[in-house]
Amino acid sequence: MKDRPIVLVTGGAGYIGSHCCRALAAAGYTPVVYDNLSTGHRSFVAGELVVGDLLDKATLAQVFTQRKIAAVMHFAAASLVGESVADPQKYYINNVTGTLSLLQAMREANCRRIVFSSTGAVYGNADSKALPEDFPCAPINPYGASKLMIERMLADYRGAYGFGAFCLRYFNASGADPAGGIGELRDNETHLIPRAMMALQGHVGDFAVFGEDYDTPDGTAIRDYIHVTDLAAAHVAALNLLLEGHSGGAFNLGTGSGFSVREILAAINAETGREVPHVVRPRRPGDPTYLVADPAAARKVLRFTPRHSELATIIRTAWAWHQRAHPLKTR
Repeated sequence: MKDRPIVLVTGGAGYIGSHCCRALAAAGYTPVVYDNLSTGHRSFVAGELVVGDLLDKATLAQVFTQRKIAAVMHFAAASLVGESVADPQKYYINNVTGTLSLLQAMREANCRRIVFSSTGAVYGNADSKALPEDFPCAPINPYGASKLMIERMLADYRGAYGFGAFCLRYFNASGADPAGGIGELRDNETHLIPRAMMALQGHVGDFAVFGEDYDTPDGTAIRDYIHVTDLAAAHVAALNLLLEGHSGGAFNLGTGSGFSVREILAAINAETGREVPHVVRPRRPGDPTYLVADPAAARKVLRFTPRHSELATIIRTAWAWHQRAHPLKTR
């Protein structure tokens, strides 16, 4: 319908962005996806797709001049921690410079509302407590540093140009669309849950637990896992507040509960009836010991409570997706 507000979704062909596009459509918005398809998938796109890069200022400006865009959801970014350590230049160009290009286009089009995909990696090495938003940010990898730089940029744009900007610091996005249409699908999969499931299916022959000497009960790193469907709901809630005049801010999206790598593998075993074959290797550079969100502020301001993030639900929906996307490899 023509009167549905248009939301530009950068990176909307990717894992989280595509789930958010579906949530936007269900909430009465019209998502327009802007994606260079370097890691996203054309088949994931719901609605209109504009193929373009954030550094392509001409194409980006054209998107805004040809449409009355009410707000932007910004997911487009390079997002692999290990790669960011090995190639930081890629992360500062793609993430920071790309976002600056987007913000310039938004200013020129007088579009001043943005929901930004940030990350718990901005905190760096945390202690063993759930982290509130005022915990000092000290990222230990270029990926987290690039996201924190963007948060600072958005704070400055709020103050100088009247932007409304939510920075949503989510922790470990996981799971898949319960309807089974989309899920985690990457050419170079590094994330724990999908990689473990691909190992079960015979598509990954070198699945590794990176580090068993962390200062945790079982020696493996602990993370907070939140279902991608819940993340999508939180993004829509933030957008609604912006359109009501809220100025935004930084908020954690997590459950407040942490699970170790070994606990995740045990949960996968319980759900699938199969044990994930693995080896143990040294820690990866840039990986913190413990990263768990304190979600109290998001619960209060965004009125957001995860509804799909029980670990069993995460594993069940992810396994259903992987059985469809990566059929069992015959030996």
